[in-house]
Amino acid sequence: MNVRQMTDLQGRIAVVTGAAGLIGKAHCEALAEAGATVIACDLDQNAATAAVEQLGASHQGIALNITDTAAVHRVCDHVLERHGRIDILVNNAAINDMVEQPSLDVDVSQFEHFPIAMWRRVLDVNVTGMFLCCQIIGATMAQRQSGSIINIASTYGIVAPDQSLYRAPDGTQRFYKSAAYPVSKAAVIMLTKYLATYWGHRNVRVNALSPGGVANGQDPFFMEQYERRTPLGRMATVTDYQGALIYLAGDASAYMTGH
Repeated sequence: MNVRQMTDLQGRIAVVTGAAGLIGKAHCEALAEAGATVIACDLDQNAATAAVEQLGASHQGIALNITDTAAVHRVCDHVLERHGRIDILVNNAAINDMVEQPSLDVDVSQFEHFPIAMWRRVLDVNVTGMFLCCQIIGATMAQRQSGSIINIASTYGIVAPDQSLYRAPDGTQRFYKSAAYPVSKAAVIMLTKYLATYWGHRNVRVNALSPGGVANGQDPFFMEQYERRTPLGRMATVTDYQGALIYLAGDASAYMTGH
């Protein structure tokens, strides 16, 4: 097998959750360009369809609530009936309270006031939803003794948020990154390691991709402060993770798991 063949995903079936998200669409585009047939899943059917409508007729968008066990089973069964197998699972769906689109008032986002309902919702989607997709879809891979699972974690699963990033030049705190997101992404990394050792003998590889901040129209002061803390001096673009995704999905990473 040559190097070009190692990144060729022709004939492989890839399921992507959170496909309509900021980098979810880029994941779908990369997989399709590498030759995979993409099943794009998101909460909203129209958004899921839009994620693949420019990729060709062989790709499909499907509405999916990843916290609904029966729904995950239905999607898995549908893909197996239509394609016979699932080769790649990209667990991208997540709740992420972003500085450019905060879902909570700044006072409520503080740890002391963070709503328990929101805490539970984030863990339910980011951890339990991923668990269900791994359990149900990954089990079919283990049965076939072939597959690659890519769990999207975060730099905040490795390091704690620096809340001063969100402090404006006038000293006002515009946003607090909650504890829920970093805790959930740290759990994703450990779930990845657990499954890598659990299914290694079945030739199912499980790795995590931990993106840093992606430029998305944030306030200039935030972007400047974030960029000063990165070795490359910039935030990521939506396409910066495509190469890593294809590497993890294909044979180029055939001896890599639990990373």
